[in-house]
Amino acid sequence: MNAKLNRKTAIKEVLPTAFGYIGIGIAFGIVSKAAGLSALQAGLMSLIAYGRSAQFIIVSMLLVHSPIISIITAAFLVNSRMILMSLVTAKYFKNDSMLHNILIGSLLTDESFALAMNKLNYTNNKLNFAWFDTANWFAYFVWFFSSVLGALVGNFIENPTNLGIDFALVAMFIGLLYLQMISDKSLKLSLQLLVVVATFILVYLGLIFIPSNLLIIIITLLGCAVGMVLKHVFF
Repeated sequence: MNAKLNRKTAIKEVLPTAFGYIGIGIAFGIVSKAAGLSALQAGLMSLIAYGRSAQFIIVSMLLVHSPIISIITAAFLVNSRMILMSLVTAKYFKNDSMLHNILIGSLLTDESFALAMNKLNYTNNKLNFAWFDTANWFAYFVWFFSSVLGALVGNFIENPTNLGIDFALVAMFIGLLYLQMISDKSLKLSLQLLVVVATFILVYLGLIFIPSNLLIIIITLLGCAVGMVLKHVFF
């Protein structure tokens, strides 16, 4: 990464993240095909819903003929973490138009958010619309084409887990976390490691006591609170 905030730089920097989308997109297409959706339907869902974890849930609920209100509620709860992420990124676009803010918020993903937070370490804590918009759109279309491709080849791949496709998203997040930790000089590495360990523990306990559709947003809030306490009390 570097300090440049233009569209060409955005494409270069989002490219590694987009490669992770290919594996997950293909896996989603395969699951969609197994659920009875066509390549067109899988592609349209990726264009309209555009929420990877939510899309997997939507397909699984369609497969068991869940009521539409249940599907909408589940998708909203799973993606509700985007509200928190949008609140964080919004402060960097206070001087931009409403349209620009809507575009950034609508296409924001976990990965583009993590990429942007890492980019701040190189740009003196600044972001602009051109860089973020390009990164979002590039990831958006990679996900769409990967979903369609997965649906097309779904008849030939019976079990994607045998190919390790299901680990692509996890591996991508590990890479983004590593880059964030080594590049953020504003926080001590020991503090960051403590927050990561604390988050792992919270997730483990949360899996026992918290409904899965609320787990991400609750653990995010608790993790932020733990990090704040650790920083101000011990660091």
